[in-house]
Amino acid sequence: MHSNSFNLAISRRNLIKIAGATAAVATAGLPGRLLAADPIKVAAVYTVPVEQQWVSRIHKAANAAKERGDIEYVYSENTANNDYERVMREYCEAGHKLILGEVFGVEDAARAVAKDYPDVAFLMGSSFKPDAAVPNFSVFDNYIQDASYLSGLIAGAMTKSKNIGMVGGYPIPEVNRLMNAFMVGVKEVAPDTKFQVAFIGSWFDPPKAKETAFAQIDGGADLLYAERFGVSDAAKEKKILAIGNVIDTQADYPDTVVASALWHFEPTLDKAIAEVKAGTFKADDYGVYSFMKNGGCSLAPLGTFDGKVPDDVKAKVAEKEKAIKGGSFTVEVNDAEPKSS
Repeated sequence: MHSNSFNLAISRRNLIKIAGATAAVATAGLPGRLLAADPIKVAAVYTVPVEQQWVSRIHKAANAAKERGDIEYVYSENTANNDYERVMREYCEAGHKLILGEVFGVEDAARAVAKDYPDVAFLMGSSFKPDAAVPNFSVFDNYIQDASYLSGLIAGAMTKSKNIGMVGGYPIPEVNRLMNAFMVGVKEVAPDTKFQVAFIGSWFDPPKAKETAFAQIDGGADLLYAERFGVSDAAKEKKILAIGNVIDTQADYPDTVVASALWHFEPTLDKAIAEVKAGTFKADDYGVYSFMKNGGCSLAPLGTFDGKVPDDVKAKVAEKEKAIKGGSFTVEVNDAEPKSS
């Protein structure tokens, strides 16, 4: 009896070993193949603080996935471009199966790292497209032109001087497309509006953004498009209005920020998590998951300005939002650098 139990235990162990070996062979070469219940080890590399608006949305989505138990999550912030590759490699060596980040200034280095770690999935903010030669490297961007256009409709109704200042970080596609969509919305309501467009050459320099905004106010702007932190501070000090971008800051500027185009990174990240868990992650463009019809962006509630925006414009916004979600109206993706008029 004792001998039979021992042999049975050995047999079970052998079966487990065989099953494990078979599973390992079946999943070889598929980055991040995991059992459905296993949380994925995720690491993010950010070049700015996590409170910076764009990165904060990635950070928020990652923390939500962590709280659900889908992932384990660690991150590095304020990573210099010349240190980015090293940090990526350290996370790969530590066994992380999905790497997040933004590689606008380190494209070549980031893709080189991905080639060296074919069993790791990379989902990176990028102005470039996926490359079949790097099958584990996918790209995303904040394609929130839908919400930016709607915020432009509201701005067109709120400017009295028909002079709007716009302060951006860099004139790259992910900034340009939002500005252009905003301008189209403004022109639809106030065709004679003029724009002052400036870029500060930084992703996070609130003092410089604020000074640039002051110059635009001196130039006649009575409403500012706050693509960067610091712009709404200038608007508040000068008692004019602002339109927010990516996050909703109205709680901090209740008399200043009329509306904001919000980015929701959750659909993008959740898609990547599902692909990694299924072992089907591949080079792809995740930009579409930022579109409004996929839940990737929205217009923030008007809140303190609900009674100040004209009813006909609110109705127009609601009509256009419904059309965007339903697919009968498409906001153009225009990545060309916007110019002052």
